[in-house]
Amino acid sequence: MKGLLLLVAGIGVGFIAAHQVAKSPQGKQFFDEVDSKAREFGGALVDGYKQREAELRAAVAKSDDAY
Repeated sequence: MKGLLLLVAGIGVGFIAAHQVAKSPQGKQFFDEVDSKAREFGGALVDGYKQREAELRAAVAKSDDAY
């Protein structure tokens, strides 16, 4: 129970600190860069997933045609 309380307190303190940092121009720039990189990473994951899915679907279709 103490661990859960510390976790919630840490999340709260982190949220407040991030909010204060984001108020400054340098903080806003930092969070904009982090957001941009996270979106780029997420897009790369989606692209890779779709590419692999297409490869697997093609392999299954080829396998079905062999029978």
